[in-house]
Amino acid sequence: MASSSDAHPLRSVRHGRVVLAAVLVLCALALLLSLGTWQMQRLHWKEGLIAAIAERRAAPPVSVDEIESHAGEGAGEGEGSAIDFRAVTATGTFRHAGERHFFATYDGRTGYYVYTPLDLGDGRLVFVNRGFVPFELKEPATRPGSQPEGPVTITGLARARLAAKPSWVVPDNDPAKNIFYWKDLTVMAQSDGLDPARVLPFFIDADATPNPSGLPIGGVTQFDLPNNHLQYALTWYGLAAALAGFSLFAVIRMRARPA
Repeated sequence: MASSSDAHPLRSVRHGRVVLAAVLVLCALALLLSLGTWQMQRLHWKEGLIAAIAERRAAPPVSVDEIESHAGEGAGEGEGSAIDFRAVTATGTFRHAGERHFFATYDGRTGYYVYTPLDLGDGRLVFVNRGFVPFELKEPATRPGSQPEGPVTITGLARARLAAKPSWVVPDNDPAKNIFYWKDLTVMAQSDGLDPARVLPFFIDADATPNPSGLPIGGVTQFDLPNNHLQYALTWYGLAAALAGFSLFAVIRMRARPA
């Protein structure tokens, strides 16, 4: 039969374990609930962004001057920028010798988006994504008639520049081969011998108006913004509920045991 002096240490050890388990459970619950709440905040942000993009696309096109004046506004660069996906129109002359090629897929085919500097006639230039060409038609010589001469008017969507490579899984750009995997506006300009200070701090994605010879294929802007935040939030909240239920069950079982 255990003495009272033996029982007290055992009781203290058991109490310490219970306290430690309770602290760990509370910390895990706090983490899971905070992750769920963060995803709900992201959900509201993404829904607002999608609504704003839809409004910008539906608005009448504005000039490049209007876009330039708002280029630094919004929640940063990329999709959070105030100018991203705004309808815009620009008139100028293409500098086709400066075509930059962005690796892309379109309609199940591999190829490139053709980014060409548009000289606005006042010392400024803007890179225009004229559209998609198949892999084997990367070089202009393989697609005669695809480079219009003289003044042109482009209508499309403004796209904000990126501050850095979007992800470590994206390959590095290869300016020597004129192949870009992410839109580094500064390097695209420098590799064409342009002064980046003369290049407007955004791109224009041309609309689907047919180009001469049918190439490049315009209107390639993608609007599929993933919005899985509600699913993620429910997952975190569900894990929190499961942990709380399991913990409650464990407490009830522990109290039901004889002392």
